[in-house]
Amino acid sequence: MSDIRTADAMPARRDDPDDVVARLEEDIIFGRLAPGARLTEDALMSAYGTSRHFVRQALVDAERRGIVRREKNVGATVRFYSAEEVRQIYEVREMLTRQAALMIPLPAPQALIDELTALQRDYCAKADVRDLRGIHEANDAFHLALFSACGNPYLVRSLQDYMNLTLPMRAKNLADREGLTQSRRQHELMIELLKGRDSWALAQLCVDHMQFSKADYLARIAGEES
Repeated sequence: MSDIRTADAMPARRDDPDDVVARLEEDIIFGRLAPGARLTEDALMSAYGTSRHFVRQALVDAERRGIVRREKNVGATVRFYSAEEVRQIYEVREMLTRQAALMIPLPAPQALIDELTALQRDYCAKADVRDLRGIHEANDAFHLALFSACGNPYLVRSLQDYMNLTLPMRAKNLADREGLTQSRRQHELMIELLKGRDSWALAQLCVDHMQFSKADYLARIAGEES
């Protein structure tokens, strides 16, 4: 497993622990730190220009979010999901996604169409300037607005939990030109389908939408499991 690389790291302000947490999260979810990479406190201190206290705080927060694993006598590593875990997690996320999409009344209200169109515009603007965190936040905002239209907040909350769980698997593709282009195109098609009456087509598109990132993560970890 590889250790942290500092080439892409930007020093964070020593007096701002939130910067350290954000930088560590970005380096993990956007693939700068590979699944299974060791995270030593000294390397992180050097990479982010911060204190040991803030590094430890960042690792605790990242572990709570499920993107870092900390083990006694091993230390901290980027959370590694096995191929079987990935498939099982995506099975649940796909079921939740399909059900939420099927429950959205069609044709959708114009207010929802307008909201999603505005969110898609923001998503594309962030993509055009390669603002990775902005792309990630705009992407999740789009999907939460879409699925909230199902009318069941408990289903949406469960779906959001699985969106967060798959964050290390899917966010890297927001930095990938091919994945980003496909994502933008599928978002636009979702908006068009909301104007019609084919709930099954909308649900299938929403499920298909997540396959690129799943396949990419499985390909990335294939060498580690062989």
